[in-house]
Amino acid sequence: MNFASPIFLFAFLPLTAALYALLRKPALKNALLVAAGLVFYAFGDLRHLPLLLASCVLHYAVGRWLCVCTRGRRAILAGCIVLDLAVLGAYKFFGALPLGISFYTFQAISYIVDVYRAPESGTRSFWRVLQYLTFFPQLTAGPLMKFSAVQPYLQARRTTWSGAYDGICRFAGGLFKKVLLSAAAAELANAVYGQTGYDALCAWMGAACYCLQLYFDFSGYSDMAIGLGLLFGVRLPENFRDPYCATSITEFWRRWHISLSAWFRDYLYIPLGGSRKGLLRTMGNKMVVFLATGLWHGSGLTFLLWGVWHGLWSCLETALKLPQKLRGRWYGHLYALLVVVLGFALFRAASLSQAAALVRAMFTGFSANAACRAALAAALDARTLTLCALGVLLCLPVGALWKKISSRRGAMAARGVLALALFALSLLAMSAGAFQPFIYAAF
Repeated sequence: MNFASPIFLFAFLPLTAALYALLRKPALKNALLVAAGLVFYAFGDLRHLPLLLASCVLHYAVGRWLCVCTRGRRAILAGCIVLDLAVLGAYKFFGALPLGISFYTFQAISYIVDVYRAPESGTRSFWRVLQYLTFFPQLTAGPLMKFSAVQPYLQARRTTWSGAYDGICRFAGGLFKKVLLSAAAAELANAVYGQTGYDALCAWMGAACYCLQLYFDFSGYSDMAIGLGLLFGVRLPENFRDPYCATSITEFWRRWHISLSAWFRDYLYIPLGGSRKGLLRTMGNKMVVFLATGLWHGSGLTFLLWGVWHGLWSCLETALKLPQKLRGRWYGHLYALLVVVLGFALFRAASLSQAAALVRAMFTGFSANAACRAALAAALDARTLTLCALGVLLCLPVGALWKKISSRRGAMAARGVLALALFALSLLAMSAGAFQPFIYAAF
């Protein structure tokens, strides 16, 4: 089951929301959300539901040990993390990932590390850990949250009509991003990446469209997750903040998949020494983080080199203090966008040879490739072009303007009308073609 499936939209979500509203006791509401999380996961990957439950049991037990014991704590923590990473690595290596394993494993690791650092931050209740790791809006693809951030919502949550209204509007916007904007960009990207030869126009078009596809796929999911959280009284963190407007790679990673960047900062970069031990150590720590980021996305060589690519540019920026020098400069935007587009061209490629052919064509493909042009033309119609143009517009920093407009008197009704229109358009698009799974559900 996923957020854009008919069974979720017209059965699971309405039933869960209605029961949640009817129940009065917080304990019953909590039980409903746990049950909803397990059912949601079972619909998507019943075979690996025991693995999710085993992870909940393991990390609760390790957390309790770390809370009450004073000896062997470091060894217990290290052993649990090694086991987590070994299981995750094995599944990634063999290419048969259980649904959401990367996300719930990282959340579970953050819990035991935080308890190791501050035992008072843990909980005696297995029920609380189960709630934390099975909250269905962010179970399969984030955003990642620390237990301390979720804990205030585990006992009881306050739901309001205005919060639910905001959540529904946010969900509708995310659905539109996924079903229409990401799908339109995917048609063009797939048309190019499905070829064996490219020219410069096709190569740049395919790489740029994949950037749009990936952004609207994952930011759309994040918007839906945040909207669902509001519907049930939980405020999830923002995961994207106009990433393609960054003026450096350092800034890009403060805007793109923010919760994952924060996780690597708090649980890998800072424990390695962060920026406290000199320039060379700082650069080495950054390279380790980006290597881990690449491996987190997959065991293939293209993912690893994508991490190296971002790591090298991040290290260069650190050495030359480029983020400060490029901030607010128009050429900083061009530089960051070029690095990101080339990186995602590698990320999307099925093999290293395809990535090399595509990048080579970007800079040397001056002769038209008839087959690639024909495939691109077949996918490029007025609807797709309009949606891609709208996608480019929405990559600009329009969020602040929209927040200002939507806060005005009378804007609440207009937001509802817009959300209803976006939802209707999304349903029409879903009925017209096959739904493509969320890209990040595969990581």
